[in-house]
Formats: sequence, C-alpha cells, structure tokens
Amino acid sequence: MNEKIFKILAGIFFVLILISFFWPSGGEKQYNVNVQSIAYGSEGLDLATVGSLLKKAENAAALEHLLNDPNTGLNNLDLDEDGKVDYIKVTEYGTEQAKGFSLTVEPVAGETQEVATITIEKSADDQANVEVKGNEQIYGQNHYHRSSFGITDMLFMYWLFRPHPFYMSPYGYGHHPGNYRSYNTVSKTNYQQRTAGKKDLKSASSSAIKGKATSPNAGKSAAKGIKTPLKKPTSSQKSFQKRNPSKQMSKSSFGRSSTSRPSRPSVRRSSGFGRSGGRFGGK
Repeated sequence: MNEKIFKILAGIFFVLILISFFWPSGGEKQYNVNVQSIAYGSEGLDLATVGSLLKKAENAAALEHLLNDPNTGLNNLDLDEDGKVDYIKVTEYGTEQAKGFSLTVEPVAGETQEVATITIEKSADDQANVEVKGNEQIYGQNHYHRSSFGITDMLFMYWLFRPHPFYMSPYGYGHHPGNYRSYNTVSKTNYQQRTAGKKDLKSASSSAIKGKATSPNAGKSAAKGIKTPLKKPTSSQKSFQKRNPSKQMSKSSFGRSSTSRPSRPSVRRSSGFGRSGGRFGGK
C-alpha cells in the first residue's frame, strides 16, 4: 500500500516539475507561435498596376515583355509555388469597338490557366476605357479595375485601333523568349512596395464595358499544377491541392518575446506571402 502511494506522489511531483519548467513565470521570456496567414495567388499580380504597363508598351508583344520583365517588378505570380515568377502569355482578341487581351500561364505542360483579361473600349470623345477583370478562380467574383486614357496620349492605343493581325504569344510551357530568364519571387512586403506608386486603375465591383468580345481562353483552367491558395477553385483544382498542399499552409515558426506571465500560452499571427527572401533577377 505504501509503495502504491509513493508511486502516485512521485507521479504528481514529476508533473509539477514539468509544469514549472515549461510554464513561464512573471518577467521571464516565453515562446510564441507565429502562424502564417493564407496568401492567395491573386496577391502575386496586382491588376491595378496594368495601366502603367499600357503607358509603356508599343504593342501586345511589348506588353507581354513588360509583364515578364523583372525590372518592372509588377509580376510576382507563382501559382505552382516553385519559387519562380510565372511567365504570363498575352493573347489578343476583340471587335472593332472593343479590344481584348487574355493573360494566361501554363503551370504544367498542356494546361492553360487564364489569370485576367484586359478590355479596351473606344469611346466617342477620343478616350479609351480600360477594364481589367481578374479570373474568378484566382481573384474571386466581380474583381474589376478600370480607368480612362486618351487615345492620342498613348502609343499603345494608336497601335491598337489601327488595322493589324491579332497577337498570339508563340511561347508556352518550357518555351520562352531567348533573352528571358526565370527569376525569384519577392516577399509580399517587397512586392507591395514595388507596386505602391503604379496603381493607375481603380477597383470596381461590376463591368462598365458594353459589347465586349469573349476571351478565347474563357473557361480554361489548369486542373493540376496550381498549389497556391485560390479564391474560388474548381473541383479539380481542389482535388489537386488536397493531394499537393501549399507549402505555406504547413509553415510555422517559433520566436521568443519578453512579456509578463499570461493566463495561457499566447499565439501571435503575422501575415506573410508564403515565402520570403526572394528577389527579382534570380537564377
């Protein structure tokens, strides 16, 4: 009987020792868990900045070049989470009154994911109404950005509304321009700093373009290859991501901070882009 009581007391004493070791007292340092918040794929391409590229581009081929140029700093899209910025293809379409451009990526060979569309409508007062719509799988429903520009003020508009063959990007998965080199993504904070002064388009919840043509890539979505979280994924995308979870979803880190003793362990949440320390012009 005495031996049984001794074992019970010894067990209680051991538990108390563990509690005193792991539970911080007043003025001591404690461990905090930093949990990464979800960073959606849409955070890699700020559509409000597209207007700034139209001001620089001479034609659709130049627009594609600027979208993928690390020096512009506007493309930080990484849908397959390989740490490299995705190459964006441009496909032109439209009517005499409304011109359109489909922006797509190919996360795996043989599959196309439309990211956004750009529609430019000519108005009666020599103005061009520009509207960018994010693909709802990536950006969610009713994600628009728009503004107006003078047709005579931009070389791109002069080229756009004169007769010319539609531009269709000749590039694809594993096949890029000879002078193109893949480069690393940057952190969410660095990307926001890069794009802060380049937002020429304003957010809207509905379309203001009339009679626009349908994108030839409308409805095209990659069933596999996209690991980053999406706002409204298809069932096949959900199935793929369940088998191939995002890298950022399993990330957590531990740090120390000086605080007074809490009633229970505290948890601090910090936002992140899913990766950090990346840079443009990488390998």
